[in-house]
Amino acid sequence: MSSSNTGKVVQATYGGRFAEGPSALMLRFSESVSFDARLAPFDIAGSKAHAAMLARCGMLSTGERDAIHAGLDQILAEINAGRFEWRTALEDVHMNIEQALTARVPAAAKLHTARSRNDQVATDMRLFLKDAAGRVRAALRALVGVLLDLAEGAQAVLIPGYTHLQRAQPVSAAHHLLAYVEMFARDLERFGEFAKRANVCPLGSGAIAGTTLPIDREFAASLLGFTDAAGRPRVTGNSMDAVADRDLFVEFASHCALCGVHFSRVAEDLILWSSAEFGFAVMTEAFTTGSSLMPQKKNPDSLELLRGKSARLQGNLHTLLTLTKGLPLTYNRDLQEDKPPVFDSFDTVLLSLEVLRETLRGMRFNPARCAGAVADPLLLATDLADYLVRKGVPFRAAHHVIGTLVALSEKQGVPLDKLSLEQVRAVDGHFDADWVDVFDLGTAMRARERTGMPGPRQTAGQLARWRKHLDADAEAGA
Repeated sequence: MSSSNTGKVVQATYGGRFAEGPSALMLRFSESVSFDARLAPFDIAGSKAHAAMLARCGMLSTGERDAIHAGLDQILAEINAGRFEWRTALEDVHMNIEQALTARVPAAAKLHTARSRNDQVATDMRLFLKDAAGRVRAALRALVGVLLDLAEGAQAVLIPGYTHLQRAQPVSAAHHLLAYVEMFARDLERFGEFAKRANVCPLGSGAIAGTTLPIDREFAASLLGFTDAAGRPRVTGNSMDAVADRDLFVEFASHCALCGVHFSRVAEDLILWSSAEFGFAVMTEAFTTGSSLMPQKKNPDSLELLRGKSARLQGNLHTLLTLTKGLPLTYNRDLQEDKPPVFDSFDTVLLSLEVLRETLRGMRFNPARCAGAVADPLLLATDLADYLVRKGVPFRAAHHVIGTLVALSEKQGVPLDKLSLEQVRAVDGHFDADWVDVFDLGTAMRARERTGMPGPRQTAGQLARWRKHLDADAEAGA
């Protein structure tokens, strides 16, 4: 807020048009500094680049530019130290910084030349999103690293794989963990592609139609790091779209929501594995809790919370889609509400990935329980059908034969592999004495060595491949 020459209190950014300022209730309703203050480092970076560009184009002297830069650096230091006073009366992060700067550096009154808060916030958010994507990718790499470590030590642990939550076929625990690696590697790739799309500078677009002043958008873009692999500046091509576009917000929230689906699915598997009924895994006490009533309980709270956070991430995405679906071009004040869902998605994903990583780091398998479960001969019923296929029996016919044998074993109350040769030959004459060899788990796993299968050599190769890929991605990210 400031005073005009009439002595009335008016609004700092548009006071010339209004005879009096907004009501206290309107200020409280419309302020955004309570959540957009976190954009301060990006806002200051954008202002420094804008000041440098204005000086380059003759609209600031070099002395004025340097004074503005020094003032902005001082304000950033105060913000980082927690000494800066944020004022809700000034609405947002941009005006708080501008007013504080102008009070210290008179030349800062020129800083808003050739820019609007519209292109200013669009630039701030693209800088934020590029940084956020990099931080999420680093968290994903750390998570994948822990998964690979866990899989490395679980290559010899065999467990039942499940479909419809019913035992299906045997897999190694390592192969199961590598399925998660595939999921999170896709997330890693998505956030990397997103960062490239965010790497376009809207600064200089103004409120809607740019400016009549002689600015150099490409120079400012280069200073802010909006450049391609060859160092060429990348700027938005349409001033209206540049300030109205919220695709990146939606896309970021979408990637966070999908990542949340992935960590929720991991959490559900681990919850089942750590239950007394399964007992395949033991969770670290650091990420479990007890019961206020039942002293024996060890609840997988971190994993259950991860499932809940996934729902929250989906809600943020839906908020953004609904917020933007009916807005005309260009800027509308509704868009002030675009930042809380983005910020919350970022914070939630980053914390969730860290929690999942540490929960996994402390997890260990229970080899005895895993071995007991995977010893179920029904897990190799399909292998038994394949045995008949190799003897020339059509698969559909072989499938029917094995189904008949399963029903026979259940009726007689004996495991499938304990039926006699006479009994199985009575169902199909293609069975020979070696039919029981199918139930050797080692043989069954070694038979699965084709690409993408859980055979021991294939699993070891996948581990090595992912290690190499992760190292390369980390090097490229650095």
